[in-house]
Amino acid sequence: MKNEIQENIHNPEQLELLYRTDKKGFETAFFEIYPEISKHKTAEFWRLRLTPDSNLPDSAGMVRKDVLILIISCAVTGFLIKLPQIFGLDLQQYLYYEKNAGLIVLLGLTLYAFLIRGKASLRHILITFAVFALSALYINLLPSDRSSHSVTLAFLHLPLMLWCLYGLVFIDFDTNSLSRRIDFIRYNGELAIWVALMAIAGGILSGVTIGLFEAIGLKIEQFYFNYIIIIGMVSAPVAASFIIRFFPAVTGKIAPIIANIFSPVVLVTLLVYLASILLTGKDPYNDRDFLIIFNLMLLGVMAIIVFSVSEAPGNSRQCFNEAVLLALAIITLITDLVALSAILYRLGEFGFTPNRIAVMGSNLLIFGNLVLIMIDLFKVNFKRKEVKQVEVTIARYLPVYALWTVFVVFVLPWIFGLK
Repeated sequence: MKNEIQENIHNPEQLELLYRTDKKGFETAFFEIYPEISKHKTAEFWRLRLTPDSNLPDSAGMVRKDVLILIISCAVTGFLIKLPQIFGLDLQQYLYYEKNAGLIVLLGLTLYAFLIRGKASLRHILITFAVFALSALYINLLPSDRSSHSVTLAFLHLPLMLWCLYGLVFIDFDTNSLSRRIDFIRYNGELAIWVALMAIAGGILSGVTIGLFEAIGLKIEQFYFNYIIIIGMVSAPVAASFIIRFFPAVTGKIAPIIANIFSPVVLVTLLVYLASILLTGKDPYNDRDFLIIFNLMLLGVMAIIVFSVSEAPGNSRQCFNEAVLLALAIITLITDLVALSAILYRLGEFGFTPNRIAVMGSNLLIFGNLVLIMIDLFKVNFKRKEVKQVEVTIARYLPVYALWTVFVVFVLPWIFGLK
């Protein structure tokens, strides 16, 4: 990408094509070589385009505005998560966090996305917040019963459904643009990285803070947890979005490195784990807890595949990483087949339950997605197709997951009579 930018510095059309092909790769490469091409007016134009707030006359005001938007979004999120304490709600009896924590986090992200955009369609705003309001009303009217599996599944899937709605907001409701869907997938990988980094930093800071106050005889654990940690946890995704927006070059360097490290590590770990299952004689067909762990592992590996594909550079071939991703997809597909067979066996032996239907449906969706991803990765490795085609396949499949979450939240609980 660096060489292509330098070679086409006097060719605006080709530069625009390079940018549209791989926005993150273009930004990263551009800022690395900017000192060498800074004398060209075209380079100055691209610098201003990629960092619009950098040297503009009102940049200080724009930064203050964005920081104010960040504070407002975090304040709204923090206020909503503290409603039980404000109104003296019994958390154990009402299950406030189980019902609302994910909804509140997604609402904060959605609010931030609308505010930073400045101009947004009133129709889109009304539709979005109407869905949030109806979802909040619905989920809070469901029984506060941890023994009801169908209701618990609704609690778990509501954030996933609202994540799909947030995706629509992120892409400005442009459902026909696959490239914007791909940007949303990339953004989620970067968001996960920054939230994890903030969690580590926050954990260290919390330990030091509590230790310092304890050294002078003050016990602040309860206060710190109730008013710092909880608010910080629900505000972290909004703060991470702010970082991604203002430091794209840094994020663009970190995410591909983590993806390249994690893919081979996960592949080796998965192979060792599957071999250990055979040696220890563990049986997902008759061990329910083991089957649950098996499926959680499957979801994690699937997420790693999607993240690694989305962060693969579009400007150069990386044969080793592409081969690792193909091997990972094949092994994960085999794992999914084992999980599906175990679920079907348990359905035949013990009958239908909300959990078994939800797990079977999720596995079928992942299986279909994995087959398509594996076919594309095979073409990438052996027919020299671009890895970007895998991203397109993933982007096209997103609405299928969205429809499934709607079914689990609004239909499945009533099929089983809220049991």
